Amino acid sequence: MHKKLFALIKPLLKPLLIASLAIMLVLGQADGALAASGGRIGGGSFRAPSRTYAPPSRTYAPPGGGYGGGYYYPGGGFGFPFLVPIFGIGGGFGGLFTILLFLSIAGFLVRSFRSVAGESGDTYTSSPTVSVNKLQVGLLAQARELQADLNRIGQNADTSSPEGLAQVLQETTLALLRHPEYWVYAGGESQQTSLTAAENQFNRLALAERSKFSEETLSNVNNLLQQAQARPALPEGAGALAEFDQSPAEYIVVTVLTATEGKLSLPAINSSQDLRQALSQIGSISSDRLLALEVLWTPQAEGDTLSAEDMVVSYPDLKLI
Repeated sequence: MHKKLFALIKPLLKPLLIASLAIMLVLGQADGALAASGGRIGGGSFRAPSRTYAPPSRTYAPPGGGYGGGYYYPGGGFGFPFLVPIFGIGGGFGGLFTILLFLSIAGFLVRSFRSVAGESGDTYTSSPTVSVNKLQVGLLAQARELQADLNRIGQNADTSSPEGLAQVLQETTLALLRHPEYWVYAGGESQQTSLTAAENQFNRLALAERSKFSEETLSNVNNLLQQAQARPALPEGAGALAEFDQSPAEYIVVTVLTATEGKLSLPAINSSQDLRQALSQIGSISSDRLLALEVLWTPQAEGDTLSAEDMVVSYPDLKLI
């Protein structure tokens, strides 16, 4: 009986063993993907900006000095598309025609106001279009100067005002543009949505990226600076092991999330030239359009690494450029 049972199970042992090893490998890589620390700079508000529009003051004076002398055709004054009958205001139809005249004037003024407001671009809706963009760059770990730049920006940035956030965005994109020789991977996405839905979309993207960090060792959000203590040095005798563990295929990943008023679409990133264009485009966003910003990078703490396996598991959408 036991021999028959073993004979039935034996063909299944090898596939089960292979599947178990594959699962262990995937789980092990996933654990490794969460081993890197991260930095975070950001802030902003999704409140609708308050705007008022004051129409230009205009004076409409009828020809002849007033309305007391009866009706006439105002060819050079109002430009009405009809002839006004000539009846005395004091006649039997004066009250009716006076009402019709003032209704025509009111309608004309309303149409003129709408036309002027539309041409000047000052019309405003309570829920304007908002663009939520994500731009990611994967660099070789030799770009240690970039990490130092991001650390400096995070420690000194004013993230409580739109002007400060715009400066953070400019300095971050400039730091990335200064290191094109280390660009390896890149990716981006854009979405236009309403102001009421933009905050949820922005927070969803930010949480997805922050969940890839084991911890946030440097954070400056809405001018609240938090920084973890430096990790202790390696004990004596561990230098050889640390040197053995270091892999030449280490990376730094920088993510820039923006929410801007109006339409802003990043180009499809398939080359370093596309990345340069996207960085220049997103870095030129003005403070009056920038609603929210998140700059995230990993690793942040000294000694942390992001291996090639970590890149594949945590950032599968990035393209090789």
